[in-house]
Amino acid sequence: MSASPPDLANLKLLMLVAELGSLGRAAGRMGISQPAASKRLDQLERRLGLRLVDRDTRGSALTVEGKAVCQWAARVLDELDALLAGAAALRGELETDLRLASSMTLAEHYVPRWIGTLQRTSPEVVVSLKVTNSEQVAALATAGEIGLGFIEAPTVPHGLAFQQVGADRLIVVVAPGHPWARRTTPVDLAELARTRLIVREPGSGTRETFERLLSGAGAEPVRPLMVLDANAAMRAAVADGAGPAVLSAVTVREDLAAGQVVEVPVAGVDLHRRLHAVWAEGRRLTGAANALLRIALAAGN
Repeated sequence: MSASPPDLANLKLLMLVAELGSLGRAAGRMGISQPAASKRLDQLERRLGLRLVDRDTRGSALTVEGKAVCQWAARVLDELDALLAGAAALRGELETDLRLASSMTLAEHYVPRWIGTLQRTSPEVVVSLKVTNSEQVAALATAGEIGLGFIEAPTVPHGLAFQQVGADRLIVVVAPGHPWARRTTPVDLAELARTRLIVREPGSGTRETFERLLSGAGAEPVRPLMVLDANAAMRAAVADGAGPAVLSAVTVREDLAAGQVVEVPVAGVDLHRRLHAVWAEGRRLTGAANALLRIALAAGN
């Protein structure tokens, strides 16, 4: 069986069969003939090596395998919608109804979905998105150059109005072959301060949060092992065994699930942090900016 992914339109067809209970009605919804839809479904079943739909004169019903594939397909298509919405926002440069900026972690895992929801309800809204670190997002918001920003910094700078839109947790991660992966006791802040770590660039919310925790414990960090300006680069460096790093749990969840990195427990400190939407103080959010903030709050990340 080929390892190439199934056609996305075929996955959409499967979901419509599940929703409508009829291959013919699913074909009509997609604007194709029933024979064409049947051919598409056959292609999907061959691609996956599974029987997905039982078809008879009374209609079409998903098999147990088909129901499982349908659930996974829904997640795939949701992620695709988020990707397309995020890419469209990144392309926006001139005519924009809503200018956004976001820190890296929020831009990678949350903001595109919020934009996708906004554009499904308000397709006329044009959005642009700048991805940078929390310090730069705050500066853009203070200057009034964006309508709304999203940051993960431990504090919100003066001159900004803000609203918490979620929370996440920082974790220490190492490669499976690192000595810390086999230790039976947690590390503490003093040990982390003495260890040369892979860190983000100055201005990153992740780095600022961690350094404030060290400072609050009276610990001064040694010189970093590496300074990288992207979460993806940090993940790759950790997985390759370069050294430990402190990253958002959501950033490395797939690496953890795949066994490419290992979480190291940390003693004596709460590594949870708040995620905030920010905008210029004294400015009332209206229109698309207010709608996007409501979407972010409703998502409850």
